[in-house]
Amino acid sequence: MVAHVTTVSFQGIEAVPVDVQVQVVPGLPSFIIVGLPDKTVAESRERVRSALHASGLALPPKRVIVNLAPADLPKEGSHYDLPIALALMAALGAPPGDRLKDYVVLGELALDGTIASVAGVLPAAIGANALGRGLICPSSAGPEAAWAGGDLDIVAPRSLIAVANHFKGTQMITRPVAALMGEPPLLPDLADVKGQELAKRALEIAAAGGHSLLMTGPPGAGKSMLASRLPSILPPLSPRELLEVSMVASIGGELSGGRLTDRRPYRSPHHSASMAAMVGGGLRVRPGEVSLAHHGVLFLDELPEFSPQVLDSLRQPLESGEAIIARANHRVTYPARFQLVAAMNPCRCGLAGEPGHACRRGPRCASDYQERLSGPFLDRIDLRIEVPAVTASDLIQPGRSEASAAVAARVARAREIQAERYAELAAGTIIDTNARCPSALMEEIAETDAGGRALLGEAAERMKLSARGYHRVLKVARTIADLDGSQTVGRMHLAEALAYRSTGERLLAAA
Repeated sequence: MVAHVTTVSFQGIEAVPVDVQVQVVPGLPSFIIVGLPDKTVAESRERVRSALHASGLALPPKRVIVNLAPADLPKEGSHYDLPIALALMAALGAPPGDRLKDYVVLGELALDGTIASVAGVLPAAIGANALGRGLICPSSAGPEAAWAGGDLDIVAPRSLIAVANHFKGTQMITRPVAALMGEPPLLPDLADVKGQELAKRALEIAAAGGHSLLMTGPPGAGKSMLASRLPSILPPLSPRELLEVSMVASIGGELSGGRLTDRRPYRSPHHSASMAAMVGGGLRVRPGEVSLAHHGVLFLDELPEFSPQVLDSLRQPLESGEAIIARANHRVTYPARFQLVAAMNPCRCGLAGEPGHACRRGPRCASDYQERLSGPFLDRIDLRIEVPAVTASDLIQPGRSEASAAVAARVARAREIQAERYAELAAGTIIDTNARCPSALMEEIAETDAGGRALLGEAAERMKLSARGYHRVLKVARTIADLDGSQTVGRMHLAEALAYRSTGERLLAAA
C-alpha cells in the first residue's frame, strides 16, 4: 500500500503541488527519501523517526521508501517533515489515514513531536485554496494562513499527536483567525527636519509618483534622516499590494507571528551586502532585498561603497519590477516593484565643494569616487538632488516644519489621480504610479504646449538626455502636475523636473 499526502514546493512565490508517496515494504530496516531532496529534506528522516517515537508510534523493522513527486523538481526546506510523517502514519494504518487527501500539509517537526513554524505558509494556503483543499500547518502560522480565505479549512496543531487526535474526534482544533500586527510604532516625522526645503520637495514628488531618488551631500546634511521619513508620507498598502508583500515576506520568513501589516516595507541593507543578498539567490534560493522591499522603499546609504556589480544588478529589477534568478536546473522569479532611494557623499572625504575646504587630491577625489557608479545605473534614477549642509540659522529657527500628515495628504490625492487615470487608460494592467507608466503612454498623458516642447527639446540637447532620461523627465513632470492638480503638463512642471535631472547629469559626466 502507498500512502499519499500533498505538500508544496516554492518556485518564487508560487506554491507548486508535490505528492508525498510513502510505502512500507518487507526488507532490511531502512528509511530512504528520493525525488531530488536537498540536505534539509534528507535529514527529515531522523526528525520524523524521533517525532513518531515521541508520539507513541515506533517504526516497524521494515523498508520505508518516501518519494517526492514530481521527481525532477528540486525539493528544499524543512516543511516536508510533517507531510512525510503523516503519510508514514497513514501507510502504517494510524490516524488520520485517508482523510489527509483533502489537505495540503507543511510543517517542521521537533524531536519531541511538536510542530515548528516554517516559511511560505501564506502562499501554501493560497495554493491549497486554489486546489479546493484545506491546509494543515503549524499553530504559530495559523493566523498567516487564515488570510488566504474565510472558507479555507485550516487545521493548525501544536504537535503531531494533536493532528491524530483531531481527526479521531478526541480533540478539536479551532480554526485560526487572521490578524494584523498591533499598533505599529510611530514613524519619524518630516516636522523634525530643519531646513532642506528642496530635499523635502523632492521627497514629496518621489512619494507621489513612486520615483527613484538620489541625494548627494556632505556628511551630517540629513540625507539618511530624510530617507527614513519617506514611509511616513507614503499611502498604506492596498489589499492587493498587502497580499503580494505578505507572500514575499512569508517566503523570506519575515512575518512575525503570522500577523500582517499594511505599512509599506522599508529595507536598508548594509553596503557590504552581496549580490545574492540584494537580488536573491543563494544555495537555497530566497528573495533578496529588492523583493523584500516590494511595494516599499529600498534605501541604499553610502551608495558608492556598494560593490559596482551589486549596483548594476539592480538595473533589471528597476526596469521590469522582477528579480529573475536563473539556475542550471530551474528559474525563479520574485516580484520587485520597489522604490529606490539612495544617498552618497560627493567624494571620499565628503566635503568636496564645501566653502573653506580644499582637498589635497583636488577634483580627482570627487571624480574617482563618483566613477564607482555606472552611467546606465544612474540613468535609471529619476530625481537627483544636492543636499547642502544645514546652517546654524536653520537649526536655531523656532517652530517645526510641515508635518508628514499634511504632505501625506497631498501625496494621497496625487496617487488617487494616477490610479483613476491608469484604470481608464490602461485597464487590466498593474500600472498605478507614473514611475511605472510605459513610455508610449506617458508621451500621450504628458503632452505639453509649444513652450514646454521647446524647453524640453533645448534641455535634452544641452543635457545630452538619453531616450530613457527623456521619458523619465516626462514622468517626473507629470507627477509634479498631479501634485498641482493640473490636467496638463506645463513649462513650469517641465522646468522643475529638468532641474532635478541636472544634478545627475554632472554625476554621469564623472562616471
